[in-house]
Amino acid sequence: MITLTESAVSQVKEMMLAEGEENLFLRIGVKGGGCSGLSYGMGFDTEQAEDDKLIEIDGLSVLVDEESAPIVNGLVIDYKQNMMGGGFTIDNPNAIASCGCGTSFRTAKNQGTPENC
Repeated sequence: MITLTESAVSQVKEMMLAEGEENLFLRIGVKGGGCSGLSYGMGFDTEQAEDDKLIEIDGLSVLVDEESAPIVNGLVIDYKQNMMGGGFTIDNPNAIASCGCGTSFRTAKNQGTPENC
């Protein structure tokens, strides 16, 4: 369903250590908003909701809510480091359009709720 590269897994694990809490979940989801209608969300959570899908990826427990699951199916998350710093990149085969700044997208089946930029 979702792929995290070795670099992304390593970075997430480092961030979890910095949080100082054990047993954190990595939550990946989508919410309405942004220029194109949908925006990604990624963060840590301590609880799994009843409708969450749990995915184990290289020792990480990843949660995806039921509504986001079809939108993020096939997602590839990478972490890239360069001279300007580092950041996560997301490749979504379901996205058919994205905004110029690259922070929002839409799919053929979900237009989301576009906002003015």
